[in-house]
Amino acid sequence: MRSMPVERFFDTNILLYAYDSDAGEKRAVASRLVASALREPTRTAISVQVLQEFFVNFTRSGQSDAIAATLIDDFSAWKIVANTHELFLEGLQAKARWQLSLWDAMIVAAAAQVDAPVLYTEDLNHGQHYGPVRVINPFLDPPPTE
Repeated sequence: MRSMPVERFFDTNILLYAYDSDAGEKRAVASRLVASALREPTRTAISVQVLQEFFVNFTRSGQSDAIAATLIDDFSAWKIVANTHELFLEGLQAKARWQLSLWDAMIVAAAAQVDAPVLYTEDLNHGQHYGPVRVINPFLDPPPTE
């Protein structure tokens, strides 16, 4: 039996803004996205890379390892794309094809691997398609529509 397809893939910045009390409107937008995703966990994906980046940046901002671990446990209800050799090779192909940084290419490759039609991030061009994955920057004004 095939699992439900995911609807969205979150880049690290979405998760960080959701828990950043200094992020203003970005926090409000990201918090809504994350809350919605936590209500429908089978429809959301992230990668181990996203979890790693979240932990490093969240704790670097002064938050405790314990709070970071609790949030990561919550995020683990979502589909998690593992850092594998196959994903790395796909990331290298994405990097070459679209002239992305390795880290952005790995995010695009992870989203494509789980057939996520939407990648939420502010780090890539809004509306850009990378194969089947379309980038949505939820922080644009006015807010984008899916």
